[in-house]
Amino acid sequence: MISAPIIHPPILGALAAAGHKSTIMIADAHFAAATIAGKRATVAYLNFTAGTPLTTDVLAVLTQMVPFERYTSMLTPESIASPVSAEVKTILGGDVPHDLLERDDFYDLVRSDNLVLCIVTGDTRRFANILVTVGVNTQTTVS
Repeated sequence: MISAPIIHPPILGALAAAGHKSTIMIADAHFAAATIAGKRATVAYLNFTAGTPLTTDVLAVLTQMVPFERYTSMLTPESIASPVSAEVKTILGGDVPHDLLERDDFYDLVRSDNLVLCIVTGDTRRFANILVTVGVNTQTTVS
């Protein structure tokens, strides 16, 4: 039995296959993963009920398993504030760079072969999509 914060087999497999610079999409419930996610990506649907889990809930658990060196989100119209920006910054820390991209440019990254995993959540907040880039594991083992 695995003793880790994540026990979802396809997600564990995709995380194990991810390397430095691979990307992981944590998608809100509105995201069309079936038609947008890169063809190499594992798509894991966690959107069983509206509102849970939130993209930020998933991100918080992923940070216990994988280092992230940057994150990317979509630019939102001026009339819509991004509901997750402050939460993501708190979870990842202020030192992790953040890129804001136009919608089409963001989707191009999600369609790329670098996307290893797309986790669809039940988050119904608008513009709650987060694309994270896997960093380098700096842990060393002693023989």
